[in-house]
Amino acid sequence: MSCVTPGTEPQRPLRIAILLNSYRSRLLPAIRASYERTIGAVAPDARLAFYEPANKYGEFPDPACFDLVVFGGSNVDPRKSHQWILDVHAFLRRLVTHFPEKKVLGICWGHQTISRVFGGKVVDAARPEMGVATVNLTEAGRQFFPEAAILGSFKLQQHHRREVAVAPAAFVQLAQGNQCLLSESNMILTFQGHPEKDAETARLRMHDSKRWFGFDAQLDEKAWARLQELIFMEHDGPAIWRRILDWIWEPPVLGTGIVDKVSKM
Repeated sequence: MSCVTPGTEPQRPLRIAILLNSYRSRLLPAIRASYERTIGAVAPDARLAFYEPANKYGEFPDPACFDLVVFGGSNVDPRKSHQWILDVHAFLRRLVTHFPEKKVLGICWGHQTISRVFGGKVVDAARPEMGVATVNLTEAGRQFFPEAAILGSFKLQQHHRREVAVAPAAFVQLAQGNQCLLSESNMILTFQGHPEKDAETARLRMHDSKRWFGFDAQLDEKAWARLQELIFMEHDGPAIWRRILDWIWEPPVLGTGIVDKVSKM
């Protein structure tokens, strides 16, 4: 594979490296397929490469060969100190230090992990979220997401029970509650929600409702039906992916000192 020269939009398909961080999950094939469907719907020629650092020791992409590196979701608490999690932290530090003009995207666990590595704080959410939910934008978010500016919000699939309580320094809040963050360098974008997750994939995790909320289809039919409604609601995942893929070609904001903000935890 030839590698990517930064600076201008190339006349070739996008190359995206995706870190699937779920540990020994039977759902990994479905998660991978969801990325392929949702990105393929807006960029059919994009070339995706998948990596599993939680399951395959030391498996990380060469950032020079990609336009975007995605830190995806996981089934493990990002505050843990498992060796593979520390390896992901180390890879992120190398990435931002040695490839400062490489775009980085964080989704759910990736959003939380990037926040932690840059000095933010992750806590247990007061109430877990599952299904499509409204993400309310800040003024900076309205400028970044012009398609959503009139409504002042967008809708995404959610599936999390932890959240970023304190955003890291040198990051701008694009959405209220630290639901979406952008580095001042314009090189790192993170979402608590899941632009890559469609209903077909989201429904596979509905069983978490028993652990998270105390009900399932047998215990509470009405609550289960409501959860199904949330899972299958329309959302703005395709529009968010279009914005992400446009953002890849936006230039960095130099002189922000973003590398100096990386935590050594």
